[in-house]
Amino acid sequence: MLRVAGFANDSIVDGPGLRFTVFFQGCPHHCPGCHNPETWPFEGGQQCTPEQLLALARRNPLCRGVTLSGGEPFAQAGPELVRFALLCREAGYELAAYTGYTFEQLASGTPEQRALLAQLDTLIDGPFVQAEKSLDLRFRGSRNQRILNVPQSLCAGTPVWETGERWVGAHE
Repeated sequence: MLRVAGFANDSIVDGPGLRFTVFFQGCPHHCPGCHNPETWPFEGGQQCTPEQLLALARRNPLCRGVTLSGGEPFAQAGPELVRFALLCREAGYELAAYTGYTFEQLASGTPEQRALLAQLDTLIDGPFVQAEKSLDLRFRGSRNQRILNVPQSLCAGTPVWETGERWVGAHE
């Protein structure tokens, strides 16, 4: 079972287009200024199966993307979350994740973290840094955070910034 703090059924702020966002319960980072501090404790929230989460995403036929957020989704990287990611991919959803870890940390992390990373299209990585906060950034909260193209990054063995206008806009 996955421990989930909540959902956003029709998010337009967690990636391009209409998205289903899952906020996972539990985060080890505790970034000052975090906009979801209620997700920090690893207790609480509700338990869901991957299939239950996919059914929630499928309720909106206009939804084309799923975003993993938190808390820290990679703190729950394991068979259940990898299964959810696989189910999302099989259903044709674009899959993105927000994480306080860096791509480099995840690429050399646990086998479960690497398995989850391999299912993603896009990764917004790095901790939120209050001193780097900007409301002008698209789909990220602080300037240190990167929007990465995961397949290209894994192929190159180094982070590759997403360049698609739908993710980064024309001005960044």
